Amino acid sequence: MSTAQHLATIDLLCSREFPAEYGRSDAGAGGPGYHIAELLTSEEFWDDDGTRREETEEQYEAERDGLSVLLADRWGAPAVFGLSSLFERTLSAGEEGTGDEIPEPWCSLSSLVPDLHLWQADGRWVALGVSQWDKELPFQLIAVVTEIDPP
Repeated sequence: MSTAQHLATIDLLCSREFPAEYGRSDAGAGGPGYHIAELLTSEEFWDDDGTRREETEEQYEAERDGLSVLLADRWGAPAVFGLSSLFERTLSAGEEGTGDEIPEPWCSLSSLVPDLHLWQADGRWVALGVSQWDKELPFQLIAVVTEIDPP
């Protein structure tokens, strides 16, 4: 997918109504108050051309940074929102039963993405991140649009 297609997907998500229930869509996943789009997905790391994990990670971060520059022209410089402490809160809330529940999409994002480039635009939050579920799984460039404030 090209940069123009990524921007078109983000624009579509910004204008689209949020689903009433969690489910998949043509762009990715969504639920009450949010959309998560999978803009780009890498191949496996031990593919035929020998692409190394580090190179793939750098490429995906460069893709995110390039999109961030274009979105910054619209909405200003992004905040970089780290999710590691949120992930720790999610884990300890589950273990201790503290009731300190993290709302979606932030709870799921905290286990997928170390940090997000984040803007607030037209009453919604727009975020870009690079995720990797596990070392053997591909990287993904994701876009998030939500009306739910970050915790």
